[in-house]
Amino acid sequence: MSEPTPPGSAPEPPGYSAPQPPSAPSYQPPSAPPSAPASPPPAAPGGYGAPPPAGPAPVGYSNNDDKTWALIAHFGGIVVGFIAPLVAMLVKGNESPTVKAHAVEALNFQITATIAYVVTFILSVCSLGFLFFLPFIVWVLVIVFCVLAGMKANEGQLYRYPATLRLIK
Repeated sequence: MSEPTPPGSAPEPPGYSAPQPPSAPSYQPPSAPPSAPASPPPAAPGGYGAPPPAGPAPVGYSNNDDKTWALIAHFGGIVVGFIAPLVAMLVKGNESPTVKAHAVEALNFQITATIAYVVTFILSVCSLGFLFFLPFIVWVLVIVFCVLAGMKANEGQLYRYPATLRLIK
């Protein structure tokens, strides 16, 4: 039945059980405070220091190397003119038809832009400086169209430059 009570202690009331000694606490890993996010927020696509997006290359590219060369062909024209698309075509043109298409389009545009630079420079000199702004306008248009083409190339699409002489096939 019940154990005898030690001398000097009161008997326990019926239905009472003695408290159990505290057990050793089990280990629980610390959890993040409720206000902190469970994981760091994702970086903006293409942001500085952001890891490259996982998954396949954009539609139209067989790998990221093709995408890089297509972007070099378009954006490189801003800095070095027709040399960047020419290099892209000579280096990767035989290996990738996609890179060749981008490089040929960019090369045709850069050749057309070079002709426009020469013509506008001659016009500005022959007009004794009255048309000095014409080469500047050509320069701005080259930058705008190269950026548009680079953005389309980044999406995996071929950009057709407007008002371009198609000299290279």
